[in-house]
Amino acid sequence: MKIIVGLGNPGREYEMTRHNIGFLVLDELAERLGVSFRRSWRFPAQIGRGMIGSEKVRLIKPQTYMNRSGLAVVPILRKEKCGIDDLLVVFDDVALERGQLRVRAQGSSGKHNGVQSVINALGSSAFSRIRVGIGQKPDKLTLSDYVLGPFSAAERDGLKDIIGRAADAVEMTCTAGVEQAMNCFNRG
Repeated sequence: MKIIVGLGNPGREYEMTRHNIGFLVLDELAERLGVSFRRSWRFPAQIGRGMIGSEKVRLIKPQTYMNRSGLAVVPILRKEKCGIDDLLVVFDDVALERGQLRVRAQGSSGKHNGVQSVINALGSSAFSRIRVGIGQKPDKLTLSDYVLGPFSAAERDGLKDIIGRAADAVEMTCTAGVEQAMNCFNRG
């Protein structure tokens, strides 16, 4: 079983913000798989259950707000009897150009507070991740204002394609492995 976590913030005000690209990718996967998210009464998360190829998956959208994402991830891993090698986290990255993807088997938080929360909760950074580039912030904005800001009209143009490619990367990671996904998606 794979535990696929999309990082984001709950609430309508955050739905179409750059920081919620992890949620948007999981929404795309849920649509492809015919899966519905249900609010968990046991965990601070929305959970979808499905299959990618022959692999059982749990799609997880933490409802803890970004900086506390790890609080949702660890209890779900325990309940599902999954290890850190079964975890895949999808999140936004300002260090990558808009639409650029990076699949990694492990790594640092890259100063991403949601990823750092997951690392802190797990006590390890040895989990797979897919970074989705949202581009660097303009000089006139703080990082917080940029990532929590809505996509501009120009950014919304092409967003469906970016989310689709990120969902493709998740599917390949689950079916063919992280190495194959890295070879396919870590170009450009």
